[in-house]
This record gives sequence, structure tokens and C-alpha cells, in this order.
Amino acid sequence: MGFWTVLEVASMSMVQVLIITILGALMATDYLGLLQTDARRSLNKIVFMVFTPALLFASLADTVTLQDIITWWYMPVNIGLIFLIGGILGWILVKVLKLEPHLEGLVIATCSAGNMGNIFVIFIPAICKEDGSPFGNHNICESTGLSYASFSMALGFFYIWTSTYLVMRSSALKYKALKATEDVSKMPNKDLNANGKTHLLEGEFKKHVTTLSSSIKSAGEDAENQAIVSLVSTSKLGMEPASIQGKLNAIFHPILELLLEPPTVGAIVGFIFGATPWLKNLVIGDTAPLRVIQDSAKVLGDGTIPCITLILGGNLTGIGKARIKPLVIIATLCVRYIILPTIGIGVIQAATKFGFLPSDPLYHFMLMVQYTLPPAMNISTIAQLFDVGQEECSILMLWTYLCAAPALTVWSTVYLSILF
Repeated sequence: MGFWTVLEVASMSMVQVLIITILGALMATDYLGLLQTDARRSLNKIVFMVFTPALLFASLADTVTLQDIITWWYMPVNIGLIFLIGGILGWILVKVLKLEPHLEGLVIATCSAGNMGNIFVIFIPAICKEDGSPFGNHNICESTGLSYASFSMALGFFYIWTSTYLVMRSSALKYKALKATEDVSKMPNKDLNANGKTHLLEGEFKKHVTTLSSSIKSAGEDAENQAIVSLVSTSKLGMEPASIQGKLNAIFHPILELLLEPPTVGAIVGFIFGATPWLKNLVIGDTAPLRVIQDSAKVLGDGTIPCITLILGGNLTGIGKARIKPLVIIATLCVRYIILPTIGIGVIQAATKFGFLPSDPLYHFMLMVQYTLPPAMNISTIAQLFDVGQEECSILMLWTYLCAAPALTVWSTVYLSILF
């Protein structure tokens, strides 16, 4: 396959994203007024509560089998390594550039979480159909490639709504707690006899924190506000050391909250149905008695990516408020399109040498390309949920997707030369 052919194939999925993004930006203008701030926030909650869980369930229940999990065991490991390595690189970037608190979780997420789904669904079958494709029979290549892509998409969503969600949630809560603390510190103290135990600290402060917590926008869960109140109160009032039970609650309560989030529940239920043959036969297939459940979930899930992309475009109307330096954008691009792919070649070559991978070259190619993808669109959903860094997220997404096609083309050419 020639360079220009690969460039054409790689550009298709990126152009789709950009077209829908532009449409979202137009819908958010004052002239049309279809996707204003409140509308984007409401739509984002629907994506979080309904569309994303449906997509996870539908894709996992349909594409994952116990045999696939056993045969393709390295793919979840590979995606986990991408999230880990990218997260470490993002954390280093945050520390070196000394980024503002509201950008920390966003940059780490952008460096670690790749778009493992819809790009593959377009990119891999298109490569298989091209004349001169090195992957053999077109039909077999396309069928196998779609299976790999579906499995990759499901795993990517699972990692995003567990590790990435947790990173961005923690960063958002810390940032909001810091802002709440700063607001409290600016309150005038008119008590001439003030000391560390004054009425202002013990009474008015608590009242102010409660007021702040009620105004904080998050995913719509009271737990987020409580976490912020706890962080602020602890930093200001010097609470007593927590008991062992309190420490255990502090460790396991966030984990339990994460497991009960709608996307995580959808992913877990999808894995269970996919890996359990008798449950899978209930909902998957033309003769399945409960196939209407899968059909309904698929219809709902199909709305996830378009809605996320429209919201992303709508947030571009607020880029004037964005506080992100060009150096941050350049550094993020370097991590995603230079450092990660280079590391990926070494990781996959090592896995091949140790016999971890099957002999299928398409599988090897997929694993390498996973290191080269642009950031996951769901990052913008999470940023919108916690009302932190939406404009900066839109700018990062715009630049990373503009650079994705040439980067994917160059690295795909390199990967093909290594494999063949």
C-alpha cells in the first residue's frame, strides 16, 4: 500500500469527526441557538446516563466471547499499558510545565486515553479493501478486523470509564475544593478578637462551604459535592485524625461509587453476557428470545459518538475563555504522536519475541496502531460532567484530530514496513 492510499484511508474517520464538530459549533452559535450551554450540559448527562451504558452493553455482549478473551488476552493488557504509559507521560508533562490545577486531569487523560473504537471501525476495513493490501483475502481480513475493532472499542470504553474517569474526577474535585478554599479565605473577618476557634471559622465557614457545595456542578451526584465539602473542611478546620473505619471508607467508597456509575455497570453487564454462552444466546442472534433488548441497546448506543462530537463542537464557541498555552498543545501532540508510538513498537516487538501474540499480522498491526490514535472523545464528556476545562478540552481535541491523519499515515507505513 502506498503512502497516499494510507493517508486517504486515515483521513476519512478524522474528516467525519471534524464535520460533526463544525456542525456542533454552528448549532451552539447565538444565531441558531440549538446547543447552548444548558442544552449541552443536559445532552451530556443523557450521554453519560443512557447512551454510553447502552453502547458498552451492546458492543461487549455482541463481540466478546470467552474464547476471544482467552485468545486475544494480550489486547486488554496492551490497552492497559497504553493508559499506564500515557498517564505517566502526561503526569510528567503536568509537573514539568507546571500546569494550572484545572488542566492536570485533562492533560493526563488526553495523553493516556486513545480513541479505540470508531476510528478502527472505519480504518481497518478500508485498509483490507484496498488493492495490494498485505493482509490477504479482503473478506476474511475485513471480518477479522471488525472483530478486533469491536473488541478494542469495548475495552477502550471500559478503561476510559474506569481509570480515566477516576483521574479526571479526582482532579476536578481537588480543583473545585481549591477554588472553594480560596473563596472562603477572601471572606472578610470583622471579629477583632478573632482566633483559631472563632465563630467565623466554626460557624460562618461551615455555612459558606455548604452554600458553595450546593452551587458546584458535577455529574449530578451528591457524592461529588460531599467530597468537595470534606476536602475544604479538612484543609481549613484541621479535623481529627480519621479512625480505621473512616480510612477504609475513604479507600473503598470511591471504588464503590465508580463501580455503580452507569457506564461501568453497562460494561460489567456486557462482559458477563458476552462471556456466558447461555446469557449471550438470550439476547444475541436472530433467534434470541430477548433480542429486542440488544436491538434497543444498539439503537441507543449508536447515538453516543455523534452526541459527544456535537457537544465537543459546541464547546468550541467558548474558546475565548480557554486558558491553555501553545506549549501544552505541542507537548501533548508530541506525547501522542511521537513518544507513545515509538514506545509501542518496542512493546509489541518484545511481546512478539516472548511469544505472547498469535501469528496474525493484522492483530500485530492493530496493537501497534492503538499507540497512535488521537484522544478518546469521551474525555470531553467527562470534562463536561464535572464542569472543568471544557473549552481547553475542545481546543486539545481539535488540534489532536487535525494532526491525527498525517500521524496515523506515517506510523501505519512504518508498522507495515516492520511487519512485512
